[in-house]
Amino acid sequence: MHDKDRNRLSIDIEKRLGRFSLNVRFEVATEVLVLYGPSGAGKSITLNAIAGLHHPDAGEISLDRELFFRRHRDGPSCNLPPRRRRIGYVFQHYSLFPHMTAMENVAYPRTGRKNRHQRARELLDRMDLAHLAGHRPHELSGGQRQRVAIARALAIEPRILLLDEPFSALDLALRQRFQQELAQLQQDLGL
Repeated sequence: MHDKDRNRLSIDIEKRLGRFSLNVRFEVATEVLVLYGPSGAGKSITLNAIAGLHHPDAGEISLDRELFFRRHRDGPSCNLPPRRRRIGYVFQHYSLFPHMTAMENVAYPRTGRKNRHQRARELLDRMDLAHLAGHRPHELSGGQRQRVAIARALAIEPRILLLDEPFSALDLALRQRFQQELAQLQQDLGL
């Protein structure tokens, strides 16, 4: 595979929802892409389709020429299960397990792997949350919950990191700092 083909996410999908028709087409390499638009424009549906949580009516989704999804009128179909796509996803409302600590939430995707708690500690430290490892989500602020969710998404060592409304719970100072931190993470990990 040539370098120009590495880390290239290709999206060309269609989805009809009642009277709303979503048609999305783009390619993105090792960079940050922002989907911007009003509520109801299809941003979350697009992210869910990339992650394999929502199935388009037609189209293709691929990463590095590996087919994640294909559905056309003619030809073979493909729909790779979400767990095989290695996509880190931070949902708009975080979706943390309320009965688990921050450490347990971050370690969860690594269940069955050696050193899963060590890696979770490293990620919590990177998010400036190591001191809150034993806290449950209801004991954390919105920004802290969001950073736990990002650490959990990174725990799977994703090839893609999807963030739905990533800065909504952060104040301006933390938002600016965290934008820089995410840019550094993206660069460090080649996401």
